[in-house]
Amino acid sequence: MDGFQVFSLGDLRRITEEGVEFKSHLDGSKHFLSPENVMEIQNDLGSDIMMAFDECVQYPAEYDYTKKSMERTTRWAVRCKEAHKNIEKQGLFGIVQGGMYKDLREKSAKDLVEINFPGYAVGGLSVGEPKELMCDILQFTTQFLPEDKPRYLMGVGTPDYLIEAALRGIDMCDCVLPTRIARNGTALTSHGKVVIRNATYEKDWNKLDEECDCYTCKNYTRAYIRHLVKTNEILGIRLLSIHNLRFLVRLMEQVREAIENDNLFKFRNEFYKKYGYETKD
Repeated sequence: MDGFQVFSLGDLRRITEEGVEFKSHLDGSKHFLSPENVMEIQNDLGSDIMMAFDECVQYPAEYDYTKKSMERTTRWAVRCKEAHKNIEKQGLFGIVQGGMYKDLREKSAKDLVEINFPGYAVGGLSVGEPKELMCDILQFTTQFLPEDKPRYLMGVGTPDYLIEAALRGIDMCDCVLPTRIARNGTALTSHGKVVIRNATYEKDWNKLDEECDCYTCKNYTRAYIRHLVKTNEILGIRLLSIHNLRFLVRLMEQVREAIENDNLFKFRNEFYKKYGYETKD
């Protein structure tokens, strides 16, 4: 459990210096998480990359609350590092917080670098703020993180955000988006989203994306996938999930190639135009 899960619990949780007490949304039972037992859980799970326990503040949030939250997140990071029991095999990342306030972002990043983690995450973005603000805060924050350690942007998964993150020095991202939209019958394609439930695909015998090399595109048509989704067959969701995941992996392969060829800005603009996003200058 990380700060976003705490954030998503809303009125069901209470945050103190010791940790977070929350009620189950299923049965109302009470639970408590501290930095120490969060580390214990992740150690037991054997996570390759572990996340320090943090608080992700909502947007918008008052400056004073954001400052207190960020400082507590830093104190929790110290406790997490002290509680981490498998340093040689599991990497613990500190999480930069500070809301949309640049001075708080700078202090959070510098304090975490001083603690010295093997990698750093940028949290508290993509929580409802405008895209331009997200990009600005991310651009500002990454300058304070070491270039020789992984930089991870949390909770970002749309194609445009992945590209914008790479342009700002981010190495990795994560998001539930590819499987979440698959459950709603939506596919990511090189020409934008395809809502496969729509009637227009009822007799469409083409693959989801002519440029895709995934298992789904090699073996199934849009019409058949639509039939599966419309009849609530779980295979439909699985096929869309396979495709969406491959689409994003392939996108990042293209981003890496563009970086190697020093033309990521050009790739961004060409992708935006083809996908249907507003193009950049």
